[in-house]
This record gives sequence, structure tokens and C-alpha cells, in this order.
Amino acid sequence: MPAVDFELSPDQLALQEAARALLDDRADHDHVRAHLASGEAYDVALWGLMAEQGWLGVTIAEDRGGVGMTWIEATVLLEEVGRHAAAVPLLPSLLAGSLLAAAEAPPAELVTLLAQGERLGCVAWSARPGAVIAVGGGGGWTLSGRIGPVEAASVAHVAIVPAGDGVFAVDLVAIGRPPAEPAMDGTRTLSWLELDEAPADRLGGADLQRTLLDLGALGTSALMLGGADRVLAMATEYAKERVQFGQPIGSFQAVKHRCADMVVDVEGMRSSTWYSAWSVSAGEPDASVAASTAKVWCSDAAKRVTGSGLQVHGGIGFTWEHDLHLYLKRAQFEWGSFGSASFHRQRLGDMLRERVAAGIGVF
Repeated sequence: MPAVDFELSPDQLALQEAARALLDDRADHDHVRAHLASGEAYDVALWGLMAEQGWLGVTIAEDRGGVGMTWIEATVLLEEVGRHAAAVPLLPSLLAGSLLAAAEAPPAELVTLLAQGERLGCVAWSARPGAVIAVGGGGGWTLSGRIGPVEAASVAHVAIVPAGDGVFAVDLVAIGRPPAEPAMDGTRTLSWLELDEAPADRLGGADLQRTLLDLGALGTSALMLGGADRVLAMATEYAKERVQFGQPIGSFQAVKHRCADMVVDVEGMRSSTWYSAWSVSAGEPDASVAASTAKVWCSDAAKRVTGSGLQVHGGIGFTWEHDLHLYLKRAQFEWGSFGSASFHRQRLGDMLRERVAAGIGVF
């Protein structure tokens, strides 16, 4: 295996700084709270600014309206979205654009519109085998099934749906978008997607399914990393300022240990996520192993970090006025998105078992 440099390049660091500056300004506490009060499905103004800066086409080739970067740059952006709890469906639309661009017969116009932010995409992925049934062939395909919760389906123009041994695209405008369902996490809009012999276009087979799961696991891990890193920062800052018995609570051994465990978890999330981003972008043979490893670690670690952050904050952490609950709710949703930790442990076991059976070393 070649050596891996985990340092971001100067261009990637510049992208990270620009993304953080934009979100510091347009996805701060006041903007996120204003969105929660608005009842809108997502922050339309912020979405427009992201489109202007090319975020929505970061993984799409320049000749198709994108900026021609990799999933390393996409991970940079997703981590910042997670850190700010920004109310935008960036991951679903990035996935939709990437999968459509990689299709056997790419719909060039739709890919360009997604890259420019003029269309939104969503992904209806389920860990349940047979959740959606595909029927058809060369003369056309239809999909039937109920799947959810699907992020951004109530506002998306196209849904990417794995079914059987293939990946399909469904025109949600043509069949009717599903209504948004009540959700604890007000920074996302969730829906159940009901497909009843819905017309669909086949994008690819098992290889594209594997790519979708790898990218979904990576992107969700990046969101969880950003959120956990923010919770760690909030907890340590509060531990320095909150005084009990005449001294900051950060001086108490029990609080020190919690914060130290949070640091270990976040750094593990960072290592596994960025290794996955590099593996996927470099086309490494172990990209699927890296993606599932990141999802296992980040799913479990995000729950531990947000739980510890809640304990460090005490009573104030349970209140609506404090932002901690936003990250707690987002972590709960992301834990199961594109497969829970248990799902990916099983996937890792299956992949490594195949390698051993083929006489290939595990490492």
C-alpha cells in the first residue's frame, strides 16, 4: 500500500477556510435558529451561495458544469456543514450528481443542473434487502416499494434508488414529491418515498451500488466528524468557564476524563474519515473497507461524543436555547444513514472473509 499524506494541500486548505468563513457568517446560531422558525425545508439563501461557489458540483467534471475536484474536497465541505449544523441537503445532492455522472448513459443536462444548484437530488437507500423491487428491462423499468426516511425527498427533483442488483433514477417531479414528515431534527426535511410502479432509468449495476454505499458512508462520516468536533469545542469551552465550588469544572477529574475521551474519539473519526476520502478519491482497491471502517467508528464515536458533551454541559445542555441538541439529533439520524455501525461491521466481515477465501491477506 502506498504511503498516505493526510495533510491537506494549499488549495484544499484555502477551500476549507473559505467554506468555514461562509458558514460562520451564514450558518451561525442566529441563521440556524431563523431557519428552524421559518418552516422551510432547507436554507434556500445559503444554498444559492453554495451554488455560486461551486460546492454543488465539486465532484462533477468541468465539462458537465462542475469544478472537477474529488471526494477529498467534498469531504472538506461536508465536515464544515456538519460543524455548523447547516440546514442544507448537501450530501444527498452531491451523491445524486456523482451517481448520475457515473451512469452508463449519463443525463448530461440534469447533471449540469445539479452541479449548478438549479436542481436538487436525494438518495433513497435502505439496509433492508428487497425494500424496493425493480421490474423491467431494455424496454423500461418500474420501481415499487416504500423506503425512508429519505432526506430532501419533498424538495428534490430526482431520487437515486438502489434496487435489486442495480441503481435507478426516479423523476420525482413526474410522479409527485412525497410530503415532509414531522422530524425531531429541524435542520433536515425527511419523507417516506412511496413507489408504485414508478418509471425509472437504470444507471448501473452492482459496481455502482457499491460506489453509492461507499460515498454515502464517507459523506455521512464527514458530517458526523464536523458535528462531533464542534461538540468537543463547546464542551471544553464550557468546562473552562463554568465554575462550581470556586473553580472551573474542567479542573475536576471526572470532567477531564470525559473531555480526554472525546478528543480520542474525534481524532479517530478524523483519521478514519480522511483515509476513506483518500481511498475513494484515489480508486484504491480497499476503498470499500475504508468507507465501512469510517462509518463504524464515526457512528459509534459520534454518539459517545454528543452524549459526553451533554453530560459536561449539565442542565443547560438539555435546553432549546443551547445548540447542543442540534448536534445530538443530527448524530442520531446520521448513525443509521447509509448503514448503522452494525451493518458496516457485517459488511466488513463479509468483505474480509471473501479476501481470506481467495487467499488474499486481510492487511
